[in-house]
Amino acid sequence: MDRQLKRNKPKRKTSILSYWTLRYFLILCIGFIIIVAGALYWIRITSIEKSLKTAQLLGFEIAEKITENENKLHIPPDLDRLVDKRIKLFNTDNYFCIMVLDNNNQLIYSRPKMTQQDVYYRLSDDLREPRNNKFAGVTVNVTDDDQTLGKVWVMQSKKSITYNPEAMLVVCLIFGALILCGWFTIYLLSRKLSRPIRQVALAAEQIRNGNYEVNLNLNTREWEMNELVDSFREMSIRLQQLEEWRALSLAGVSHELKTPVTSIKGLVMAVRDDIVSPQEGKEFLDIALKESERMERMVADLLDYNAMSAGNVGVRQERIDLNLLVGEIIYQWKIAYENKSPEIELLIPSSTLYAIGDALRIQQIIVNLLNNGLQATASDQATVFHIRLRAEEDKLFIDVQDNGTGIIMEDQPKVFERFYRGEIKKRHTRGLGLGLTYSSLLARAQGGELLLTSSSPEGSLFTLSLPRWSAPDKPGKESSYRATANA
Repeated sequence: MDRQLKRNKPKRKTSILSYWTLRYFLILCIGFIIIVAGALYWIRITSIEKSLKTAQLLGFEIAEKITENENKLHIPPDLDRLVDKRIKLFNTDNYFCIMVLDNNNQLIYSRPKMTQQDVYYRLSDDLREPRNNKFAGVTVNVTDDDQTLGKVWVMQSKKSITYNPEAMLVVCLIFGALILCGWFTIYLLSRKLSRPIRQVALAAEQIRNGNYEVNLNLNTREWEMNELVDSFREMSIRLQQLEEWRALSLAGVSHELKTPVTSIKGLVMAVRDDIVSPQEGKEFLDIALKESERMERMVADLLDYNAMSAGNVGVRQERIDLNLLVGEIIYQWKIAYENKSPEIELLIPSSTLYAIGDALRIQQIIVNLLNNGLQATASDQATVFHIRLRAEEDKLFIDVQDNGTGIIMEDQPKVFERFYRGEIKKRHTRGLGLGLTYSSLLARAQGGELLLTSSSPEGSLFTLSLPRWSAPDKPGKESSYRATANA
């Protein structure tokens, strides 16, 4: 249980500035420590080798000064003066010592002064190397006529060779300055990077609290940062617009649904209270029935849109004879609106076009476009549609052209937004503004797209694109026929 609580315990949050500067400082320190350790090791080895070579030269110089008399080594009186000069030249400490031994390993000369017992203390049992590994030493044989008379030991502490307080202080200051410079550099970079991110985070918190009027006056040299700030600024503006539009849409939907309910309630109450005559009461009930049908269609549109947005509407991917399907859709739709005598001209190529999609969903899209075109037609003119099928490479297109009043330029970018209805349409027809939105979703679900190609006071042209079943056929001559209400 305790382990589970520890595992679920939230991690402590920290800022980018603290996170990166602290970790970079630690990494920098570790890296420089490794570099310094390697450099000091290399300097130590190199210094010891050079010092031993210098000590060996001193040993040779001392061996040349020593003479032999009756098989005994004779130390010149000026040897101390020579050693003192060399010690000053070497700049060594008290751990520098010189010993001259004969062939019997007896001490003849030493500097500083020491006894035979000190010789055994400083050298190993076989007198071939220093007893203490903290010291380094070299030996030079004292010879005369190729005969070895003794040897000269020159010993020096390794610490005195490799450790120089002044040099170590300089090295530490240099590496400390490098570490501080590196840390200061990453601090400035992290601060420059975290500042716009912090402001974007604060702006995001304001948006989360419902305040969409954020002010991001940031202009950095980094392209990525500018892109982030600009994208976030545009997103906040878009969210503000969507929030305003959501409130307006909700008010509009409530109004559109409330209007038929109020109308039906008033009509039914008038009939119930015998305010109108039986003949008028029948007319009132017919009006109430039509209002209920309109409300039913609006609710159905809302349910269809919600189901499509939630992904609960299945879309098939089948091989469809698009020529035959569009002809059947037009025929069935004309029967439903025979009283309005719509005229439809269908242009199809001579070769059969096969699409990939769902016949039912394609019918919903085309019927919605025809209904919208019918509603957009002025009351004093006949309804005329021009529908054309065409193929381009791996796509098939259905162009639906009406002769309605068109869509104003300001409304054209918004026609596929949910709940959006232009001012002209609001005054003439009732609805929720979901028809084109739902049709666009259906087109995308089939791998196609529904676009408003053009619109003017002479009419609007919508284009539905669908995936083609096979490779494009050779284009043939277009055949056309005019379908009328009486056909």
